Amino acid sequence: MSTRSAGLREALILAGIHEINANGVSSFSIRRVADACGVSCAAPYRHFESKREFIAAIIDYVNDQWAAQQEVILSECGSTLREQVIAICLGYVSFLMEKPTYRAILMLKDEEFDNLYHKKRTQFGSLSQTLNAQLFAASGYTKEIWDRKLMMVRSLIFGVVFLFDAGEFEYNETSMEYLRYTINREFEID
Repeated sequence: MSTRSAGLREALILAGIHEINANGVSSFSIRRVADACGVSCAAPYRHFESKREFIAAIIDYVNDQWAAQQEVILSECGSTLREQVIAICLGYVSFLMEKPTYRAILMLKDEEFDNLYHKKRTQFGSLSQTLNAQLFAASGYTKEIWDRKLMMVRSLIFGVVFLFDAGEFEYNETSMEYLRYTINREFEID
């Protein structure tokens, strides 16, 4: 694929992300995406065979962006498993706040699409799932207690994003430190 072609493919994906944000997956229009990129209606089909493949490529793109961000997070955080899990949780909040258009992709709900591309959707959290599984194995907690802790932490992550968006709390260092403290307490292993 040429650089120009790769650039157009990425432009189509980015326009596709905006299309999903504006109209949802059920009303996703390749024609509107092509218009937004200033290309013919046929141009997207040179990169994606179908609407489903296009949406799958969008999910892959967002997955790749988060995977790259996780690598940076892990290279900059502490070496203990707990520090890594906490850093990934905080990084996820930052990712969601700094890339708000990706949220619609991450929350994408379409029954027909989910049946075909469920694996793509679950790849998004695969590294954090692996780290959580390792931390669980080291914790000595029962599965039930661990599941409750994970539910609490996930609720904190999504809840704080909602609170930041709603203006209830400011997205800043202080608020992120409050979140770090709370997640750290939830993952205390004694």
